Amino acid sequence: MRVLSTELKDHIGENVHLEGWLHKKRLLGGLTFINLRDRRGITQAVIKDKQEVDKLRGLHTGTVLTIEGQAKEEPRAPGGVELHDVKLEVMVPVSSEPLIEIDKPLSHKPDNLDTLFEYRSIGLRNLNESKVFLVRSILLRLLREFLYDHDFVEINSPKLVGNAAEGGAEVFKLDYFGKSASLAQSPQLYKQVMVGVFERVFEIGPAFRAEPSATTRHVSEVTMLDIEMAFIKDHDEVLSMIQELLYFVITKAWKEHADLLNELKAPEPVLKPQFPRYSMSRIHELYGKANNVDTSSEIDLTPDEERWICEYAKEHDGCEAVFATDLPRSKMKFYHMAKDEATVYSADLLFRGLELATCPQREHRYDTLVSQMQAAGIKADDPAYMFYSQAFKYGLPPHGGCGFGVDRLVEKVIGLGNIKEAILFPRDINRLTP
Repeated sequence: MRVLSTELKDHIGENVHLEGWLHKKRLLGGLTFINLRDRRGITQAVIKDKQEVDKLRGLHTGTVLTIEGQAKEEPRAPGGVELHDVKLEVMVPVSSEPLIEIDKPLSHKPDNLDTLFEYRSIGLRNLNESKVFLVRSILLRLLREFLYDHDFVEINSPKLVGNAAEGGAEVFKLDYFGKSASLAQSPQLYKQVMVGVFERVFEIGPAFRAEPSATTRHVSEVTMLDIEMAFIKDHDEVLSMIQELLYFVITKAWKEHADLLNELKAPEPVLKPQFPRYSMSRIHELYGKANNVDTSSEIDLTPDEERWICEYAKEHDGCEAVFATDLPRSKMKFYHMAKDEATVYSADLLFRGLELATCPQREHRYDTLVSQMQAAGIKADDPAYMFYSQAFKYGLPPHGGCGFGVDRLVEKVIGLGNIKEAILFPRDINRLTP
């Protein structure tokens, strides 16, 4: 029976059977030490028998091995246990030297990122690299846990669409059997339709943005958590749910996986259950006074303002997550609900200097929605939008939600410097492989 690396401590003094990849090989004092990697981590084995050592001659990192030996306590070994009296079987030999060294930390400096991503399929075997995606998996599990516990139903919407939910030119267009189609920017229209079925829905999936941006915060394919909830009393109920979600996910991740996060040198969170809220105009004002600049004409927060207000909230409110509320009508989508002549019922959720989500209340009144669609140049009876407008015509209650960036969440929880570092195989304006 196969034993995994983390189970060895329960088999001290026993002969055990392990399977995995050769991660490192070294000679020390006439002995050969190897590290075997499996899905749980690393096991150290000491090989004395020359016949067993010879089986590894000419083989490199990545060779797939079966190892049998006696588990013995050794405080200096990974997990405090190592294998002695080892017998090896080479299952899959690797005779070529790896293109990068995976047993050493890989550089994440900006000028090395292209190399990091070019050899991603091998580099992900580096323990620190794989831990990033263990954390990502944990965060995804916790997002789902919270939403299931709050009576949300998971849905899957199409990614080939005949219209762009967000509008604009930032879509990937393609030929669909002679028809014009595009890759979905968002499940926006579909999740609103689905609150007419389940009241509370969410989706975790890809979204595609043809933004010609080469920044640390933009990629062409992102993973989004999309939430929609019906029968809300007001916009505050939407913000409270999203606030509770983020607080739950981050605090529980640290409670259950502090060792893993510390191994990645992730900064400990500074959060409170109630996030501070500042109107966008107030943020412009505070930032302007502190930095002697005028950003009041900006329709959005600048990246430096986002960083600044999170630091300000961390210092003054004891919380590095903050809502920028009362977004201007100039940012309004046709499906948003206007608050007054100047603002909409919408807020940006910022965390550690980066926008994670935009969180609006939707316009659910059919006549008002149709009017806003017309103002945006969209006909409610257009075949591409008819299914959407029908849902409102036949009754949708007050509702709201958000589009929440999963990649950005991973980046900021771990403390990475670029969103692409939080994505297995990132896609940007220059990269379509691997």
